[in-house]
Amino acid sequence: MTALEDRVYDVVISGASIAGSAAAILLARRGVRVALLERRSDPAAHKVLCTHYLQPCSYPVLEDLGLVPALEAAGAVRNEARWYTRWGWIEPKAAPSGPELPYSYNVRRSTLDPLIRSHAAQTPGVDLLTGHTVTGLVQEAGRTVGARVSGPDGEVELRARLVVGADGKDSPVARFAGIGTRTHENERFSYFAHFRNLPLRDGITHSWFLEPDVAYAMPNDDGVTVVAVIPGKDRLPAFREDLEGAYTEFVRALPDGPDIDSAERITKITGTVNYPLHSRRPGAPGVALIGDAAITSDPLWGVGCGWALQSAQWLAEAAATAATGRGDMDQALAAYVRRHRRGLGGHQHLAVDYAKGRPFNPFERLMFSAAARDEAMARHMHLFASRLIGPLRFLNPLALAQASAVNLRHRGPSAAPPTHLPRPRPAPSAAGLVPHPRKATLQATSKNERRTP
Repeated sequence: MTALEDRVYDVVISGASIAGSAAAILLARRGVRVALLERRSDPAAHKVLCTHYLQPCSYPVLEDLGLVPALEAAGAVRNEARWYTRWGWIEPKAAPSGPELPYSYNVRRSTLDPLIRSHAAQTPGVDLLTGHTVTGLVQEAGRTVGARVSGPDGEVELRARLVVGADGKDSPVARFAGIGTRTHENERFSYFAHFRNLPLRDGITHSWFLEPDVAYAMPNDDGVTVVAVIPGKDRLPAFREDLEGAYTEFVRALPDGPDIDSAERITKITGTVNYPLHSRRPGAPGVALIGDAAITSDPLWGVGCGWALQSAQWLAEAAATAATGRGDMDQALAAYVRRHRRGLGGHQHLAVDYAKGRPFNPFERLMFSAAARDEAMARHMHLFASRLIGPLRFLNPLALAQASAVNLRHRGPSAAPPTHLPRPRPAPSAAGLVPHPRKATLQATSKNERRTP
């Protein structure tokens, strides 16, 4: 086999999980020669801290990749869902004379990651190089022209027209390229565990919006259901003191919640107490970022896998021609950046705001309450929650008017915030008083947005 340093590539991709593998497949099909690098040597390596949820926005990409039959054969679960709110359950259903609702899949990363990586390795034009890590970028005249790669046989330079960072939220490629990171604090934390044979009504995903706490139960392949709790950080001391007890109490108290006592828990309780949201410009001269490297959103919304697939597709569509030397790479990357921002920027803006750990705002109360009361509004909510429409279309004047009309027909006493578990009392300030809400809001705002070089 030709030595690695003697091979010629058009694109080097760092990271062979969902985003990187999808980009490699879609670029190679367009005639691009791709080096797909994965730092882990195990072909079955997979991400553990994940919701295992592929939003319906991902389905067209899965279809383009040719993965739908393989996912169905692997037991991936079509992700219908219902959401609990203070106004009752939102239960999207297809219109009587309309098409079925868009869907994608719930599938564990232990199933998905090896599947898509193997698919990439079998694609002509892709060299999957496991045990290889990007240790730096090769730059000339202010642009990236390749990557320094460390592997079992030492370090080499791989020249390429484009280096792609598909290397996660802490993206070394972004750091090597000098792409800044905008960081937003997340005022919730999360813990989850996997259960086998957990009974769920209709066998579909359940989510609870408890304002500000959130939880969900998502059935996956092989009869495994992930049950996650995402409380506000005021509950963190109780979880640190007794993780098993606090997690179990939280789930048992969910309205119409899953009976975890009747199921077999097959994993330990895993999670994170600090998961900030990151946003980066997804392109620089000779460099593109996809997946979590470009945007890391709140795991509460389960958008990471879908956005990884979409950004991979957008990059392939924008940059494949330039990657083969038949177009201008700077123009191609500019087009990718615009497409990425147009598709995901508004969703991330709302996620950043909701990550402040607050209850619903007036617009959210209007739309969630109407969706719980009206089938057409529930379908509209489903399209937005599936990331198939953006915030501007979700909150367009006609939709707001329809939601208002629905709620006027159901006028009555205002629904109280959902009861679940009593909230911990706030700690007193240094002066022995709880901070004034207005001051606390200003402090949170200044703390929640910062830039790192």
